Amino acid sequence: MNWDQIEGNWKQLKGNVKQQWGKLTDDHLDVIAGKRDHLVGKIQEVYGISKEEVETQLSDWQKLQKEHDCSKH
Repeated sequence: MNWDQIEGNWKQLKGNVKQQWGKLTDDHLDVIAGKRDHLVGKIQEVYGISKEEVETQLSDWQKLQKEHDCSKH
């Protein structure tokens, strides 16, 4: 699943994001609105981790979304 698909399906994927990064609130997710750079920044801020670590986590999460998406077909 590419990021455009994630952004387009943000409302459906917010629950998956909260499972992965439980400290993010619904308000955070509404403001992020599927924008990858906003999500990276908010995860950095809330978790106090480096951008590189966030990018790694986000890439892994994105791959999982692709797997989940493929399993629906």
